[in-house]
Amino acid sequence: MKKNPPSIEIVQHRVGGGLGSGGGGSISFSEPWREMTPGSGSGHGSSGRGGGREPPEKRLTLFALRLAVLEKAASGLGKLDFAWATVVLLGGFASDLKITDFWCITVILVSEAARVFSRSHELEWQHHATLTSTAGNALRSSSRFFRRLAHAIAEPQTAAALGDGGSGGGDARARAALFQRQIVALMKQRTWHAPDVPLLPYTGWVFVSKKIGRLLNWLQVLSALACVALSVTRLWNNQDFDEAKNMRPALLLFYALALLEASLFLLEKAYWTWKMSVCRLLDQVSAECELGPYGLVSLKRFFYDAYSQCIDGSIFDGIKMDLVTFAEDLILSDFLDEQLIGVRILQQLTTSKGSARDTLRKLGTNPRSIERAVEMLNWKRHEEEEVRKCAAEVVSKLAGKRQNALRVSGIPGAIESVMSLLYTGRGPPTSVDHPLGAVAAAAVPDRMYDYLQYNLLGLHILKKLARDHDNCGKIGNARGLLAKIVEFTHVSPTLLLNPSASDSQVRSVKRALQVIKMLVYTTGATGKALRRDVAENVFTVSNLRGVLQHGHQRMELQKLAMDVLTGMAMDERAKETIVGTGGVVKLLLSIFFNAGECELGNEAGEALAMLALESEASCAAILKRADVLDQLASALDAHDARCLNAMRVLRNLCAYSGEEHRTRLSEVTKAMPTVLGATMTGRDKILEVSVGLTTQICRFIDVDQFTAELRRAGLDERAYVERLVGILRQYRHPEIRVPRMRRFVVQQIVWLITTSSRRGGGGGGFVELLRELGMERLLEAIAETTSEVECYHVFSGSVPIGKHRENFSAIVDTALQLLAAGDAAGAGGGESVS
Repeated sequence: MKKNPPSIEIVQHRVGGGLGSGGGGSISFSEPWREMTPGSGSGHGSSGRGGGREPPEKRLTLFALRLAVLEKAASGLGKLDFAWATVVLLGGFASDLKITDFWCITVILVSEAARVFSRSHELEWQHHATLTSTAGNALRSSSRFFRRLAHAIAEPQTAAALGDGGSGGGDARARAALFQRQIVALMKQRTWHAPDVPLLPYTGWVFVSKKIGRLLNWLQVLSALACVALSVTRLWNNQDFDEAKNMRPALLLFYALALLEASLFLLEKAYWTWKMSVCRLLDQVSAECELGPYGLVSLKRFFYDAYSQCIDGSIFDGIKMDLVTFAEDLILSDFLDEQLIGVRILQQLTTSKGSARDTLRKLGTNPRSIERAVEMLNWKRHEEEEVRKCAAEVVSKLAGKRQNALRVSGIPGAIESVMSLLYTGRGPPTSVDHPLGAVAAAAVPDRMYDYLQYNLLGLHILKKLARDHDNCGKIGNARGLLAKIVEFTHVSPTLLLNPSASDSQVRSVKRALQVIKMLVYTTGATGKALRRDVAENVFTVSNLRGVLQHGHQRMELQKLAMDVLTGMAMDERAKETIVGTGGVVKLLLSIFFNAGECELGNEAGEALAMLALESEASCAAILKRADVLDQLASALDAHDARCLNAMRVLRNLCAYSGEEHRTRLSEVTKAMPTVLGATMTGRDKILEVSVGLTTQICRFIDVDQFTAELRRAGLDERAYVERLVGILRQYRHPEIRVPRMRRFVVQQIVWLITTSSRRGGGGGGFVELLRELGMERLLEAIAETTSEVECYHVFSGSVPIGKHRENFSAIVDTALQLLAAGDAAGAGGGESVS
């Protein structure tokens, strides 16, 4: 069984469903909007990233901690050994030492000092913590195998040639290498690139910092090996030790400490090589974090920072780091290369299914990070293009969560920053800084900058922000933004008719229509102002007409265009604009009659019904089509949503057309048997609109003709009156899904009593039937439950639009008076059926 579409007379602002998923689903016209209770959304409270899964970067911080334990243990033993040798051996036994032990101790002390004190944070760990393309230098110092790994990372094309596992891996590494070169290029622009800093003048490349760093690495390994060799040799030949008092144990302790310290250091290097080279820890974590081809560069930086913290402070300092916090710190940096790495990490984490939820939750609680990401949207220099794009993707993900969307829009100038992403190509760009100069950039802007991807991201962010009522107001108040959005709805017929047209261009039109749709369905005073502002733009309706006229192969665009027209039609001025734009009503009628039972035809029917509601001009425009009444009457036999919309249009035409159309509208009486049949069998919205249409058709006939129509429909007076009584009993209280149900039924009862008493004869039986079936007591009960909801045509959220000409309570009082008096003249026929 097909589901009827919601009633058009009640407009509900719904921000989920089709809008949220980008499909442009139809707006629900069902009842006054009520706030949903919390807890109906997605699940909450999962521990760990990705619903309980441990963040993969914890393996790197744990590895850094273990390395730091070995490093600090080795350094501590080395310092103890150094102190023991200088204070006890050289200080106390210097004159008693044999020449062999003296030189062995001296060599070991120099080696240990060179190793321990050469671990300069500036030239080693801090040096590596600020590198990208050369971050593997420390790894290359450990072994030949690990040097191959670092070479493969730095030169992916060579690695692929040496047997990399397929073209896909080679492409990923090529992109990673490109990213590395991009970082290095950024670092060289205004500041020194750390590995290339010349430490001594007139020495060329010999004494640059990266060469010194490699030298210190090798010095550490060689010194450890020398300590091991000398310590083992002397411990093996301990019988040569001098037998002087305490000399032998002092030497044994010294060589044992030296051997243990050097062994721990070499164990650290071996462990490092095993995890990095054999186990490929960085590659595993990068794959689990779904960081893409740029993961190795980012994770190297993250690992060296974590290791540096473990070495500089407590060994537990590094394990407190995570990728999100690390990336947030980087984007707050003043250096573009660090900002690029940070925003890249956030972009990858927020788009990964496994980490997006927790990343957005953590990022959303850091106002400084959100402000920086929004600020990046304004960056338009050529070298900042990648940073800006990644920041826009991060903001679009942030805006997908309601609380984060409020935080984003709450930043001063946030809407204007999003607006800076929009450029249609039909005017000069806002700003372009390029090495070629402003004149050259203005001459060929599209070759310098890919505006289309930023347009899509900007519209996507606006669509997500527009889910919140307050954000819709901010979008409408941003100077020039609404005009830009409307400009994106302009699309050439060639693009619409071309099935192979660029998907990006079509998506920009679609997203612009989705944003406008959400704006015109905003509730309350804000929505009223937005509908008026949208209608006052001289290009809005003409652009929508172009989509309707040429979008036969883009049905989703046509549907969105009709949704926008339906929302705009809630405003009287907007109705005038739509009707005054040639061809719009004609196109809607054509789509409604020719689209059959598809969703597109239903959208057209809803738009027509809303246009015809309380608008004589719109009714006149609809009636210009010669066969419109016949087509609408034919649609009544569809028994689906098309039938529902046809009834709505017919009812509004009968109720609000001018007197000059009265004669023509009398043809609608031919549809009375079908409408009466729907009254007897329909439910909810079909029942509501069928009773309302019956009331309007009765304006063109008398009670005798109505009785004859009942016979044609296979009914008699009692069956019809019993149905009306049954409806009122079923809806003893106002029902927000069908708020006009009781109004239409009581209006029909007033008409039956009035015409029956006025004409007498065959119609007199209606009054007796109504009294017999207890209508008077039923109306008294209804009089005590009348509601303000039953006094309006349309609701925008919980705010009513378009009040009926007469209050429902007045109509109920009229019906009671007529039943009590049994004389239509006494009541004066004062009911209103509009």
